[in-house]
Amino acid sequence: MYFNWEGVMPAVTTKFTDDDTLDLDMFAVNIKAQIDAGVHGLVLGGTLGEASTLTDDEKRVLIKTTVGLADGRLPVIINIAEQSTKDAIKAADNASKYGADGLMMLPPMRYKSTDYETVTYFETVAKSTDLPIMIYNNPVDYKIEVTLDMLDQLLKLDNIQAVKESTRDVSNVTRIKNRFKNRLKILCGVDTLALESILMGADGWVAGLVCAFPRETVAIYELAKAGRIDEAIRIYRWFLPLLELDINPQLVQNIKLAEVATGIGTENVRAPRLPLQGPERERVLEIIEQGVKTRPDLPDYKSL
Repeated sequence: MYFNWEGVMPAVTTKFTDDDTLDLDMFAVNIKAQIDAGVHGLVLGGTLGEASTLTDDEKRVLIKTTVGLADGRLPVIINIAEQSTKDAIKAADNASKYGADGLMMLPPMRYKSTDYETVTYFETVAKSTDLPIMIYNNPVDYKIEVTLDMLDQLLKLDNIQAVKESTRDVSNVTRIKNRFKNRLKILCGVDTLALESILMGADGWVAGLVCAFPRETVAIYELAKAGRIDEAIRIYRWFLPLLELDINPQLVQNIKLAEVATGIGTENVRAPRLPLQGPERERVLEIIEQGVKTRPDLPDYKSL
C-alpha cells in the first residue's frame, strides 16, 4: 500500500465527555472541520491524542469512526507507541484490521534502546504489516534519535516511506534531502518550524494547532507550495504565538483550550492530565483570545 506522504496532517486530539468516555459527537465536529479546511491526512493516537491513556478498544473505536468520517477522501494514520515489540506488532495488526491506511511509529517507550535495537524494532514491526510507515524522530521528547545512517538501513523496507522530523534542527531537512532525495518523504513535526521546513523542502506538516485553526494551517502550506511566500509568512507571523503552545509539556491542555475558543472541541482531558489552572491558564487564554481576535483574512488557498 502507498499514498503520498504530503500536505497537512493533523495530530488530532481525542475528545472526552465529562464522564471520561469518548465524545464521538464532538470528535466528529472537529474531524469535519479538518476535512472541510482541506487537510491531507489524519493522525490518531499520538501524544496530542493522549495515546498513553487510551484502551485498545478506544483506539479501535477511534480508527473505525475516523475511517467512516474520512470516507476514502484522505488517509487515516494511527500512532504506535508501545513498550515491547510484541505489543507494537499487535497494534499494527489491529490498525490494519480496523481500517487504518498507515502507521506513525515511535521508538520503544520507557527503554532507551541502542541504535541497533531501535532499527531492529522498526524493521520487525514493518515486516509484520503491509501498512506504510512514517518513523517519528523526536529525540528531544523521547530521548532516542533516528540518525540518517539508521534511516538508510530502514529504507531497505518498502513500507517505511516517511519521517516525522522533530529534532528541532531545521537543517536536518536539507541533510535528509541531500542523502535520500525523494526516497524518503519528510513531514515537519514541530509547529514553530513548519514554514521554515516546508521552504527547505519538507513534503508536509504533522500539525498540532491545526486542531483549532485548520484553515489557517492549510493556507500556510498551500501558499508556500504555490510559491506565494509573502502571503504564507504573513499568516505564519500571526500564528506563531499560538504555535508556541504546541512546544510545551501541557500542549494537550493548551490546544484543547484553543479548540474551545474556535468552537470545535472541549477542554476535557484524561487524568493524570488536568485542565490548566491559575496564572498559566490565564496566560494561555490571553494568547488564544488575541489570536482569535486578530485572525487573518485568507486567500482562496484551495484553488491554488
